[in-house]
Amino acid sequence: MDAQTVRRIEEALGYQFKNPQLLAEAFLHASAADDRRRSNERLEFLGDAVLSLVVCQTLFERFPDYLEGDLTKIKSRLVSRKTCAELANQLGLPAHMQLGRGMESSRALVGSIAAASLESAIAAIYLDGGMEAAKGFICRLYEPLFVQADAEQHQENYKSLLQQYCQQEYGCMPIYDLLDEKGPDHNKCFEIAVVVRHLRFDSAWGITKKEAEQKAAYNALCQLGLMGGPAAGSD
Repeated sequence: MDAQTVRRIEEALGYQFKNPQLLAEAFLHASAADDRRRSNERLEFLGDAVLSLVVCQTLFERFPDYLEGDLTKIKSRLVSRKTCAELANQLGLPAHMQLGRGMESSRALVGSIAAASLESAIAAIYLDGGMEAAKGFICRLYEPLFVQADAEQHQENYKSLLQQYCQQEYGCMPIYDLLDEKGPDHNKCFEIAVVVRHLRFDSAWGITKKEAEQKAAYNALCQLGLMGGPAAGSD
């Protein structure tokens, strides 16, 4: 691997290597290696473990109220091959992978090669700079996904949070009242409001009943003083 390629990868990763040979190994696909043990496969194996550990630790520390099942679901999505491939492509890593003859045109392996390029790069950073360097890179790269995961998890829980509150405070279940629906059958929108005993909360629209119910539950939580954000849109 020439010095210019090394610099480009370092810029993409935001990390400068003390031992650039690790990068050469990280971006050498088995199809282009004389000895498979010198390809990126072993680094991919290590990088997968480092990534999982850092993601698990970060989720554990950032979301102390999440149950084990919630953490596992988020972690599985964040370290999946699909997510790793998307992040690798954002950084432009697959373009630097040294592939054997015929592999460059193989579309079936594109996602696999992209994901492997990220995992092997993580291992290279870990071996070159230690866990703190690897953790810093992973956390910078994954920060938008951590934020997104938190937002999505809260959205999934609005109805359950409201249900728990209503059962504790009122001894009843919230009712989701369908007020209106608009649009053709293939593109409907639904307006739903939450009713708890004599209380009716602000309605909300959604492109599915499930989405409208989540937004309506969020509105109810806001009006009950349990959520601090703005109410979901209603017409």
